[in-house]
Parts: sequence; structure tokens; C-alpha cells
Amino acid sequence: MMRVFSTVNGRTEQIAKPERGAWVNLTNPSDSELAEIADTCKIDLADLRAPLDDEERSRVDVEDGYTMVIVDIPTVEERGGRDWYETIPLSIIVTDDLIVTVCMEDSMLLQPFMDGSIRGFNTFMRSRFILQVLYRNASMYLRYLRIIDRESDKLENRLQSSTANREILLLMELSKSLVYFTTSLKSNEVVLEKLTNLQRFRYYEDDADLLEDVITENKQAIEMASIYQSVLQGMTDAFGTIVSNNVNNVMKTFTIISLVMAIPTMIFSLYGMNFDEMPLLRTHGGFWIAIIVSVALSGLAAWIFTRSNRFN
Repeated sequence: MMRVFSTVNGRTEQIAKPERGAWVNLTNPSDSELAEIADTCKIDLADLRAPLDDEERSRVDVEDGYTMVIVDIPTVEERGGRDWYETIPLSIIVTDDLIVTVCMEDSMLLQPFMDGSIRGFNTFMRSRFILQVLYRNASMYLRYLRIIDRESDKLENRLQSSTANREILLLMELSKSLVYFTTSLKSNEVVLEKLTNLQRFRYYEDDADLLEDVITENKQAIEMASIYQSVLQGMTDAFGTIVSNNVNNVMKTFTIISLVMAIPTMIFSLYGMNFDEMPLLRTHGGFWIAIIVSVALSGLAAWIFTRSNRFN
């Protein structure tokens, strides 16, 4: 899908076709849309297709007539009724006349720019647009990292009494998301370093502070992702042992029940044999006496087993 936006009288409005100073946003574009933009903006078709590969690395490419910046952005994927966090590439291509962004799916990252809710956003200020996108990108990483941290806290409470592997698997999925985030953030950091030294862009007066904020936010996100990843790895190892101990406690309970039930089973099995001479066989009320003795012995065995160090 192709949408074109332009800043008109300080407001971001959608327009019919690309023009000077406009922003072209391509979301999972068709071949015809890619060919149209490649022909109109004189951009290599391979560069337009690059971010449609989810394995594409973050980088800055300077070509004749345009500069392409590819960064990894966070995204949410719903699987099995839960939200999982991954990263996908986003391409920002800056030409002499306009800006082109390409992404394989509609991202929350760019939505505020389309709505015109980003303060100071202007489609004519191309270098500032890149910095604003990168700043919002780092902020979204921080937001999703806090969500992952809260999710891990919830799993921690559930794992304390869990005997199943489900919670461990959920922790592993969160850990995998943190690996994706850490790798992508470090790649984005390299892109920021290259942008800092890139002479092609003409930065505006306030862009120096914005660039510094972007670098700071990205470094903070890297640190948070690394810390959460270490904590989550420790939790996964620790709670793997806890789940194993919980299973052992359940097996201990079943073992005690089996041993206690073996006593009356053995007594009534003896009385089921065809012997003429057995205790209480011809005694009045012998059946009830045998039951009382069985219950008493079972109770005594249960008391001994529950207080034995072997079952603690």
C-alpha cells in the first residue's frame, strides 16, 4: 500500500501523488508500486525491496541522488492469544525532492507522523524526519522492554507453584525477544554513529540536541535490554530447578499415599486367603476390629512418613 503525505500550512495531510517535499510511505508494497516509485524517484529497485526481507541488516548506504538508512524497529506479533515481540527492518530513503519509507507491515512507529501528532514534524525537513523516526524508535524499544519486564514479573509469581513447562517456555520466548532487541539496538547504534559523521545531510538548528537525545535513548535501551536479558536468563535457570522441585514434592505426596494405602491392602489381602485359622476370623465384630486396626496403622504410618527427614 502506498500513501503520500505532505506538510501544508503546518499540518500533515495525505495527498494524491508524490511531489517535491512530500513523504511517500510504502507498506508491504506491490511490485507495481515499487516500480512506480523507483521510476519516479530514480531509486534502485533492489534498494526499495531491501527492507521487505526480515533478515536485512541495519546500515547506511550513500548512492548517487539518494541516501538509504535501514534500521530495525520493534513490532508485536500475536500468537496463541499472546503478544510476542520481534524486530523488522524499516528503510528511510532521502532524495533531493522527497522522503520514502518502506516497511513490510504497518507499524505503530510511523502512525503518529501520519496523524500529524509529532511536534515539529515537517515533510520538507528530511534530515530532521530521520532523527524524529529514530528517536521514536528508541522510545518504542524502551516501552516494549518495560512491558516484557512486567510480563516476566507475572510469570515469576506463577512459576513459584508451577509443575508444568508452560511458564518456562514463555520465559524462553521473552528471552528470545530480548535477544532480538539487543541485537537490533546495537545495529541501530552503528547506524547512528554513521549518521553523526555523514556530511550529506543538512541538519537544522535544533537537530544537534535531537541527535544527542536519540543516541542517549538508544544507549539506554541497549543497557535495559542487556540487564533484562541477564535477569531473565537467571530466572529461567532458577525456575527450571523450582519446577523440578515442585514435581518432586508432588511425587513425594503420591509416594506417601501409596505406602499408607499399602498397609490396609496387605491386611485385607491376607484375610482374603482360604485359611481356617486366622486372628479374629471367628470373633464377633472381627471385621470391624480389622478395619479399625488398618486405619490406625495407616494413620500411624502417615504420621511417621510426613515427619520423616526422607520426605522433607
